[in-house]
Amino acid sequence: MDLHFGDSKPTDDERAAVDALLGPPESSWEGADRSDADLRWARGGRAARERRDLLLPGLHAINDRIGWISDGALDYLCRRLTVPPAEAYGVATFYAMFSVKPRPATVLHVCTDLACAAAGAAGLCAGIEASLGPGVHVERSPCLGLCERAPAALAIRAGDPVRTAVSAPTTVHDAVLAATAPDSAPEEPPAAMAVPQAGDPGLTLLGRVGVVDPASLDDYRAHGGWTALRRAFELGPAGVIREVTDSGLVGRGGAAFPTGRKWQATASQPDHPHYLVCNADESEPGTFKDRVIMEGDPYALVEAMTIAGYATGAHHGYLYLRGEYPRAIQRMEHALAQARARGLLGADILGQGYAFDIEIRRGAGAYICGEETALFNSIEGYRGEPRSKPPFPVEKGLFGKPTVENNVETLVNVLPILTMGAPAYAAIGTPKSTGPKLYCVSGSVDRPGIYELPFGATLGELLTLAGVRDGLRAVLLGGAAGGFVRPDETDIPLTFEGTREAITTLGSGVVMAFDSSVPLPRLLLRIAEFFRDESCGQCVPCRVGTVRQEEALHRIAERTGAAAAEDIALLREVGRAMRDASICGLGQTAWNAVESAIDRLGAYE
Repeated sequence: MDLHFGDSKPTDDERAAVDALLGPPESSWEGADRSDADLRWARGGRAARERRDLLLPGLHAINDRIGWISDGALDYLCRRLTVPPAEAYGVATFYAMFSVKPRPATVLHVCTDLACAAAGAAGLCAGIEASLGPGVHVERSPCLGLCERAPAALAIRAGDPVRTAVSAPTTVHDAVLAATAPDSAPEEPPAAMAVPQAGDPGLTLLGRVGVVDPASLDDYRAHGGWTALRRAFELGPAGVIREVTDSGLVGRGGAAFPTGRKWQATASQPDHPHYLVCNADESEPGTFKDRVIMEGDPYALVEAMTIAGYATGAHHGYLYLRGEYPRAIQRMEHALAQARARGLLGADILGQGYAFDIEIRRGAGAYICGEETALFNSIEGYRGEPRSKPPFPVEKGLFGKPTVENNVETLVNVLPILTMGAPAYAAIGTPKSTGPKLYCVSGSVDRPGIYELPFGATLGELLTLAGVRDGLRAVLLGGAAGGFVRPDETDIPLTFEGTREAITTLGSGVVMAFDSSVPLPRLLLRIAEFFRDESCGQCVPCRVGTVRQEEALHRIAERTGAAAAEDIALLREVGRAMRDASICGLGQTAWNAVESAIDRLGAYE
């Protein structure tokens, strides 16, 4: 292991940021003042290496305090954790929210992804850059998960404490105010504003959003909170897994793998400890349902994770949460603290002898970390690159131990399964797609937001509910990794089997409507840029293919006739290679939206 350190020294603020996380160094091997004893032997190396998983939190600590990560700060963090500086540099440069080059303490992230691009993000960025001086760094950002309020901006001002301000829908004036005076920026609207159906007594998953105080554990309890956990303790771990299996619940992140099978496979592993990971790193453009749940009903996720941990034999859970979601982070931190204080997390939950706790890990801007094994690498302090499978996570996942990974929406579905019973839950929806589903509707609609409908409702019914505007040109299902459908295909049933039959995908539930005012070739180019930027670069088909796809789309925009046809043929060849040979879903789906736009919409005819 190469432990070659440079000569750069950390500043007092950088040292303080690291020490606040790790505690003061115990020896000069860790960066303390040298003593005679330290010259004779080294100590603490094994313990330090076992804390490698604190590398990402350490990088956050420095970036939050200073605004960027200097050589001296990185070296000091590496000494504390006995991590080779070259490896730590590779991790620090992997994430979009970190910088290893000097920049101002204030960074303004302006979303330029699909919903915001359709809402005028390009002109917004130009206006902001012309209005702000050198004291603010403007970052053109991928989706910030605020699509229902597009266009959006997020200001982060480094310091102790770090300050954040969200401005959405934003204007040049509002974005500049958020960047220059984050404490004076208007407060975000309540989470319920993102739920047009809020208050509807028929809602199953969103019923508490806008009804309960998200900060109050007692209010959550008064509206049915912890009933499902008590039911879980009555059933026992095997009984919980049986109920989840019988309900027909499948993963809501896009893969649609049966949740009960995943839990059973993890619970049956003889190797211990087992881990639970909640994937709240929803970075798919157009997706914001997990944010709304965490902001509007955070205790539901705490309860659901506890049930999942109990059923699978895990005593420690990780909530991997997007770094671009400051309010969700605050709400979840508060909910976890309240749950611990009331005995709902900790050594003896509800007096049942079951120990479980949850730790939040903040992402730092990497779409690829939505892939489960990349997420594990990120938590462990490595670059967020996917692992080859097998072995599968249920056998060797986080820290090489059996791990169950689910996203937020999947987990909160467990609560109604236990409270109403598996047969009643399975009666919702269709025989092959059971239960309610959350849809993230944005774009050319009058009422964007999160909608809850039973599986089986049609795309047209959902768009009517959201108030689709005249002149509909196309609908994107499943986000950037999904596919386009035509306006005359709105009778597609929103089920896993229905979208497969229509040769499209439900994905994570993104439904983005575009009218004729939005140039389709520009949207496709933005999707290609997104995948090029977000490819981790580990495998050649994705690393090279995403670049070639973007290059071809640039050329097609300037060509017609036979020349354009040649590039479209090249796109198909590159797309097939990515789909067949990429190591993970990012490369395998990077061509989907472009292919559907060419074949279904005649994008370049």
